[in-house]
Amino acid sequence: MRNTMKKFVTYVMALTLLFSVEIAFGQGYTFRVLANKGSNKVKKAGSGQVVALKTGATLNSGDALVASAGSYIGLMHKTGKTIEVRKAGTITVTDLEKKVQTGKSSVASRYAKFVSDKMNEKASGNYRSRLNATGAVSRAVGDGSLDVMIPENNNRILGDNIIVRWEAETEGATYVVTVKNINDDVIFTAETDKTSINLNLTYKDSQGEPEPLYLVTIEDKNNPEIVSAEKGIVRVDTDDELVSSLNGLKAEVPDDSALTKLIYASFFEENGLLLDALTKYEEAIELSPDIEDFQELYENFLITNGLSPE
Repeated sequence: MRNTMKKFVTYVMALTLLFSVEIAFGQGYTFRVLANKGSNKVKKAGSGQVVALKTGATLNSGDALVASAGSYIGLMHKTGKTIEVRKAGTITVTDLEKKVQTGKSSVASRYAKFVSDKMNEKASGNYRSRLNATGAVSRAVGDGSLDVMIPENNNRILGDNIIVRWEAETEGATYVVTVKNINDDVIFTAETDKTSINLNLTYKDSQGEPEPLYLVTIEDKNNPEIVSAEKGIVRVDTDDELVSSLNGLKAEVPDDSALTKLIYASFFEENGLLLDALTKYEEAIELSPDIEDFQELYENFLITNGLSPE
């Protein structure tokens, strides 16, 4: 009887602790600033004090944002939902919260917090020191090969559209991109004068099933000695639990803004799908190319995962 009671008390304490953590995370603030561009300010509730807005800052009910002309403010709600402010003027946190579709967002909040933690590292000064500690992977140059940003490990993909990037060996070169399937059949080839290409990897095999493996090679058209090693890209099986996890995220978060693309990038990064993550980071930057916070977050991703040259 005594052992049963001890187990019951332990169980109740564990539940109480878990509940307390959830309450602390959910009620500590209303919004957190994930990105900030411009001379934006925040008018604090109660005191009426107006202070400069900073990345990583938190906003509470009663506060009001004062956005400057040409500004951008990316916010994460306590539920994990995101909202962007691009219009100059004053807007209250209460009005912003009305624009966010509230409700349970368990999957989104997890990966939004992943983005938030990275932004906080940058704002607190730990960001650059962590990059220096992690270091970049040394790249061999001038040896007649092209270095392609496809990791030897963590080369699985869930998405259909993947950005493949490589380091230029010769200025102004034209590159030939070749993609083969598992049977060594060429299924795609293209020429480009850029150092990246967006591949749509939706090919089917002879049985009508998605190709399980893609083999990618990049070659300098005018100098065949400058060629990459053959790099493999593996598609995640359709019955993998990551597929259902991604579907859960899609049910909560639309993939339609720079901020939501960062949440998708964090999902892929945390699950070791680095090519999918790289693609989402670049899509986010393409939507908001002038936001320095996004550029630095992408740089952090590349260096941490050994995808950036020293």
